[in-house]
Amino acid sequence: MIRAKLWFRCAAMHDPVTPVIVRPAVIGWDAKKRQVDLTIERAFKGDELVLRMKGWVTADVRKTLEIIKRRATLKVLDDRDLVVETETEDDYNRLEQDLVEHFQDQVNLERV
Repeated sequence: MIRAKLWFRCAAMHDPVTPVIVRPAVIGWDAKKRQVDLTIERAFKGDELVLRMKGWVTADVRKTLEIIKRRATLKVLDDRDLVVETETEDDYNRLEQDLVEHFQDQVNLERV
């Protein structure tokens, strides 16, 4: 298995950026007739994290996910870092080629 960080081009500063989870999402409820003190804390999954990058990066995040899912999976390691996992070296190389073909230097991978 090969793991790599997924880098996007920042729309504002044009630097390479990768999303990380700083703090899990906390979901709660408002009830109409009583107070509900229950909350759920959950980190985003890999594809959810990438979708949250829409508008902050120069690439189309939905198209990026479509291309990645053909050859790899997205995971969040240690509840923080987004990685792309491929099964074989060939899948990794083809994924890199697909990303360059569609996004030039706007999306790329870096082995970890």
